[in-house]
Amino acid sequence: MVSVLVSGAGVAGTTVAYWLAHQGCSVTVVERSAGLRPGGQAVGVRGPALTVLERMRLRAAADHLRTRIRGSSVVDRDGIEQSRDTESAPPSPDIELLRDDLVELLYESTKLKAEFLFGDGIATIDDDGTAVEVTFESADPRAFDLVVGADGLHSTVRRLVFGPEEQFIERLGMYAAIFTVPNFLNLDRWQTWNYGESGMAGVYSARDNSEVRAMLGFMDADLRIDYRDTAAQFAELERRMAGDGWVRPQLLQYMRTAPDFYFDEMSQIKMDHWAKGRVVLVGDAGYCCSPLSGQGTSVALLGAYILAGELAACGGDYDKGFGNYQKEFADYVKRNQWLVVDNIPGGAPIPQEVFDRIVNSIALKDY
Repeated sequence: MVSVLVSGAGVAGTTVAYWLAHQGCSVTVVERSAGLRPGGQAVGVRGPALTVLERMRLRAAADHLRTRIRGSSVVDRDGIEQSRDTESAPPSPDIELLRDDLVELLYESTKLKAEFLFGDGIATIDDDGTAVEVTFESADPRAFDLVVGADGLHSTVRRLVFGPEEQFIERLGMYAAIFTVPNFLNLDRWQTWNYGESGMAGVYSARDNSEVRAMLGFMDADLRIDYRDTAAQFAELERRMAGDGWVRPQLLQYMRTAPDFYFDEMSQIKMDHWAKGRVVLVGDAGYCCSPLSGQGTSVALLGAYILAGELAACGGDYDKGFGNYQKEFADYVKRNQWLVVDNIPGGAPIPQEVFDRIVNSIALKDY
């Protein structure tokens, strides 16, 4: 039985663990957080990614967890509504749900198929050609046949095996924070946004209006803040946002005690190869599309499914499996990374029909 270590228990990590176990591998998942990481924005599952959920028998459950937002408003700095959108979109099978709700679904379907090591991380990786020796920050060292890096934009596996992050990251000049706050505006399946001199602030209700996800964002191509330095992130947001009106003061106050505060630069990861020896990358670790593409979650689901499928189809030749994974998926990734032009300075709006054509531009195999 092939032993596989997956680093990261997010969307890509839990999905690839599920399918590798389904294909007969012995799977261990290591996750730095003490449990599933809470929080995150509402994410979209579209097109062929819905088929992945269907094949995991999770599509109906995901559909039940839809955000079901009815519309949105734009307000000025005094909270006076400037515009409102309540137009119903054309019927669509696409599912929008909270990132952490999706990860919980994926984990619940995977936890009995794989070993999970929470509160730990990879310290070193030594691929000697016959196995991969891994040391952990807490657990005892172990050897695996393969290692999958599904540990996100700032992947440790990528840094240890492929090289420094700066070789592969393409910064988009925008920063965003997202965190959970009480529904202090009494939103009813509604989202409200304000665009001020400092940047954007927005709130939308979640989980039957029991809570709200708040977002703060700004543009600064020259700023560099360590993604692990929460104190510096708080200070930067307060410096930029405190005087820009609307409910920013309340959001900044809630921010400091939020259980799931997240802040990072909008970026993409671009690599010529996603595999090296017995180590391979999946999801944001290998080809982050950025939330600005609208396709990060769907691409992660698809990449995880295709990687596991191609490894199963290669007859034990993992090098061939890795190569076929990249061959099958690389062009689709490039098309979806291009979608950020709809949301970055100097970009251009993408017609819905073009977006839909890109989303559906891959024929998913039944492995």
